[in-house]
Formats: sequence, structure tokens, C-alpha cells
Amino acid sequence: MPTGFGRLWTAQTVSSLGDGVSHAALPLLALTLTRDPMALAVVTAAGTLPWLLFGVLGGALVDRWDRRRTMWVTDAARAVLLAIPAAAAALDALSIPLLAAVAFLLGLGGIFFDTAATAYLPDLLGRDPALLERANSRLRSAQTAASGFAGPPAGSALLALGRAVPLLADAVSFALSALLVRSLPAAPRPVPEARESLLRQARAGASYVFRDQLLLGLALRPAVGNIAFLAVETVLALFAHDRLGVGSFGFGLLLTAEATGGLLGAGIASFLGRRLGTGTALTCTAAVEGLAILGLAAAPNPYVAGLALAVCGAGMGATMVLGPSLRQAIVPAHLMGRVASTSRMLGMCAAPFGAFLGGWLATTYDVRTPLYTAAGLLLAMTAVTATMTSNRRVEAALRSGADAHPAAVGAEFVAS
Repeated sequence: MPTGFGRLWTAQTVSSLGDGVSHAALPLLALTLTRDPMALAVVTAAGTLPWLLFGVLGGALVDRWDRRRTMWVTDAARAVLLAIPAAAAALDALSIPLLAAVAFLLGLGGIFFDTAATAYLPDLLGRDPALLERANSRLRSAQTAASGFAGPPAGSALLALGRAVPLLADAVSFALSALLVRSLPAAPRPVPEARESLLRQARAGASYVFRDQLLLGLALRPAVGNIAFLAVETVLALFAHDRLGVGSFGFGLLLTAEATGGLLGAGIASFLGRRLGTGTALTCTAAVEGLAILGLAAAPNPYVAGLALAVCGAGMGATMVLGPSLRQAIVPAHLMGRVASTSRMLGMCAAPFGAFLGGWLATTYDVRTPLYTAAGLLLAMTAVTATMTSNRRVEAALRSGADAHPAAVGAEFVAS
């Protein structure tokens, strides 16, 4: 790994830890202000709204800007932003509209940072497919550990020290991340394209995804997956309480089992890609997710349910390493921001539909119905996209990418 990757890895881990702190603290802060479910939902939804409104346009801007500078400036701005609600909390002036505005702006910053980081990584690693898999595995594992395991408990504990404390902790994490990213080596600036409007360039990036069968298949997996997983997540606490008979502590253990599986999946993703070929591995992990949710729906006790969630988490962890690594290896550098943001936007747009679907199915039928429906969606998506992301298509795309980027020739990104 190049020396700079360690700094990028550390920066994203620190930032993910801060994200975990704020993800736990913001809803709890909102809960101290109101018990109105719709008001609480506004704060939660505000964080995802920027992806729906500006996802593709944000990718087009990233493709115009210096990616390293975009990352550190964005994190510095988010550090300053969090100082506002921290001061409001200290002065007892916190409000739901302020929390919603902060969540929205943090989400907007996430568009620029995440898209720029996705586009910067192939430049840092010379577009070497094997290095990209290894790097994404480490980044995903660190993100899961920091934001899934360490961050939320830390956020709850810091909140007990004062309402401003978790917000200040997240601000510090963004500031540290900005300093680390600023020290990274400069990447080649995107090649200027013909003078076109931002909207036209955004459309060009989106159409590039929809015209390419492999990229479309890679984008459909998280889009359909988010519908399924949000349908499950919406009723999971109720399912655990009513069907499995577990309380709050047991529910937390179920989520921990899923996160543990995610760490395992991220760790073995490269091995699966080498043994099965990246295309076949992606199909298998998608099938594993669907079968695991089916097992969760039929689970007779919490132990089987925890095992099913761990298996599902492992499939998700491996998919979230293999898919982005492949995309980073085959997409031209000048389109990387737009392609990444388009794919992410599809997933973010799909998520609310899954939440409403899960709630409606549980209300109309019973609490198991969303789980069985989610399993059916995942297995149907696996069948539909299997040929779109086949080993043959992966091999052809990698050969094309190697011809365009000779530095990647000879990389051990096995597709057969």
C-alpha cells in the first residue's frame, strides 16, 4: 500500500467514529426536545435529503474540482458547522429546526466528501484492482468498527456529560480528518471536458451508468437491497420484541451480530473474488443476503435470528467491498465522481420506499411479512443481475480498463 493510504484510512476511521457519535447523539438530542414522532422523523430524513436533491450534481462538481482539496475543505466546514449546535446546546437554545438544518448540511457535506474519496482512491492506488479490493476491505472494516461498534455507545456516554459534548467530539473528528487528508499526496486534476453546463455533465454521468450493463447491475444491487433492508429495519425492533421475546439489550446484541458479520464479510471479500471470480462472488453474496433474511423471518428463537443477521451482514460486507472496487477499476477517472454519486443516489432514493413498504406490510398483514417480502426482493434481484455482473462482463471491463490505464495491467483481480 502507498504511504498515503494509511493517512486516508486513519482520516476516514476518525471521521467514521465521529459519525457514529453524532448518529447516536442527534436522535437522542431531538428526543430531549420533543416526543412528536413526525418531528423526530424530520431530523432523521434531513440527513438523507441532500442525496435525493443534489446527488448527481454533487458528483459532477467533484469531477470538476481537485478531489483532495474537496475532501479536506468539506471536513473542515463540517467541523465548523457542528460548533453551531454545540454552542446552541450550551446556551439552551437548541431546537428541532436547527438539528434538522445541521443534519441536512452534514448530509450535503457527505455527498462531496464521500464522492471525492471514492474518486481519489483509484488515483492514489494507481487504479490497481487488487489494491483497490484490499483498500476497500480495510476502509469498510474500519468504518463498521468505528461507526457501528465504538461510535454509538460513545455518543450516548458523551451525551450524559452534556448536550454539547458529543457534537464537539464529532467536530474534533472532522477537524482531525481534514488535517490528515490535507497531508495526502496531490492527485492528478480531472481532465477538463468541453465547456458544458453542470446539468448536462450530470446527465452524462447518469447515462453512462444506465447504458453500461455491468455498472447498472452494480447500481441495482444496493438500490433494491436498500428497499429490502429498510423494510426489515423498520420492523426489526418490533419483530425482535413480539416474535423473539427479546428486550432492548437483546436487540442491541442482534445488531452487534449483524455488524460482526459485516466485519467478517469485508475481511474475506478479496478471497471470495479470487476463488470465485468477482462476478460470481457478487452473485453469491447477494443470494446469501436473501437466504439469510428468509432464515431471519422463520427464526424460532433469538439465537437463530442472530446467526441469520450475522450471515446477512457478512454478505453485505463482502458486497460493499467487491462492488465499489470493481467500479473504481473500470470507470474513467473523469467520470468517477458522477458514476459514484449516481449509484449512491439510486440507493438513497430507494431507502424511503423500503421503510414505507415495511411499515405498510406489517400494519396490513403481520410483522413477518416485510421480512419474507424483503427476502423475495433480494433473491429476485440476484437472478436479474446475475448475467449483468457475470465474470465474462467483469473480464471484458477489466481488459478495457487495463488498455486505458496500463499501470493496472498485471493486477491480480481475478474474474474467472
